[in-house]
Amino acid sequence: MFNSTKIAGIVAGLGLLATPLFAQEAEPVMNKGDASFMMLSTILVLFMIMPGLALFYGGLVRSKNMLSVLMQSTMISALVMVIWVTYGYSFAFGGGSSAYWGGLDKLFLKGVSAGSMAATFSDGFVIPEFIFISFQMTFAAITSVLIVGAFAERIKFGALLLFLVIWVTFSYFPIAHMVWDGAGLIFNMGALDFAGGTVVHINAGVAALVGCIMLGKRMGFGKDMMAPHSMTLTMVGASMLWVGWFGFNAGSNLEANGGAGLAMINTFTATAGAILAWAAIEATLRGKASMLGAATGMVVGLVAITPAAGTVGPVGAIALGAVASLGCYFFVGAVKNKFGFDDSLDVFGIHGIGGIIGAVGTGILTAPSLGGTGGADFSIASQTLIQIEAVGITIVWSAVVAFIAFKIVDMTMGLRVSEEEEREGLDLTSHGESAYHY
Repeated sequence: MFNSTKIAGIVAGLGLLATPLFAQEAEPVMNKGDASFMMLSTILVLFMIMPGLALFYGGLVRSKNMLSVLMQSTMISALVMVIWVTYGYSFAFGGGSSAYWGGLDKLFLKGVSAGSMAATFSDGFVIPEFIFISFQMTFAAITSVLIVGAFAERIKFGALLLFLVIWVTFSYFPIAHMVWDGAGLIFNMGALDFAGGTVVHINAGVAALVGCIMLGKRMGFGKDMMAPHSMTLTMVGASMLWVGWFGFNAGSNLEANGGAGLAMINTFTATAGAILAWAAIEATLRGKASMLGAATGMVVGLVAITPAAGTVGPVGAIALGAVASLGCYFFVGAVKNKFGFDDSLDVFGIHGIGGIIGAVGTGILTAPSLGGTGGADFSIASQTLIQIEAVGITIVWSAVVAFIAFKIVDMTMGLRVSEEEEREGLDLTSHGESAYHY
């Protein structure tokens, strides 16, 4: 039996609850699930760097340089994190109206508190700003660490750190602002870059190419055996990258919803497609599919899907990964050899070329007719042209900054270790330690 008194009380209570909803605009909602999801995603991106990328790169170099790669990864991550909270976040996301940088309003995280919030992609939903800052901080760190693979085994440790201070300041932060901030140049062009095809991979890949050319080839390049010293560690590192990349891609959705789910499944399927394609190409052309090739294909797929993770369909992602493997394999196996530059760990061949294929492919595969999330008025031709323009801006910007930064460092302290140091290995000569004791 209904109690009329209780019903009247409930109705009255509902009336009181409803009054402020009509009297004032609803406050933004901070969902604890979204906040938890973003905290986990941030930790996963750190896992990509330490130990993922460090072990992946470390296994690819010779044993006498293993520890130097681990040290470079560690120190660059720490350096960029300090720079990020000092002025990097302000330069990238400081809220300014410039198309090229975020301004000075948030230097030293001025005005940021535990109660301040950052917007997500859904109106009325926010996440704590400290979490957004931390998430973006890991992106800046891993982008900087990616570069070192191109000139591993021959750069001075101090020179590398000084270069990265200059490059991250004048290349990474401005491009992050241009692509991801609402006032940014590339953002307002309408370019699609869900998780960093331009900001992370093309940006780092181009700087890596400039660096390896300016430093010159390793001693004995093309003559001495320079095979990876530990495919086991390379496989472990690549696998950690794949696991961490779910934070990288799904986390870029900023909310734990269907959009994150799409980015998640694409991070599976694109990578799988790239691994299978790379192995098939190797088996066809060389007669054997190698573990190094499978690990390389794994990274290629992850790179290619990064800009497209939130806008293409899972089947389109497989195609994108496969095409990226074909393009990167051709570049690493033919183009690189033709021009003769020594990109030690194929940073440009994988991240630069893979990022370009992914960024341009985003303009095609986002089309709803191909399973993407584009609207009814989506135009493949116009969007692809915008993507190409965004890629072009990123290439030129990063190349110019990298060239100037390397020149400054070379003129002040020199870029390259001595022949004797390079011959002995950077583990002992730069750090006084060895990764292995025999």
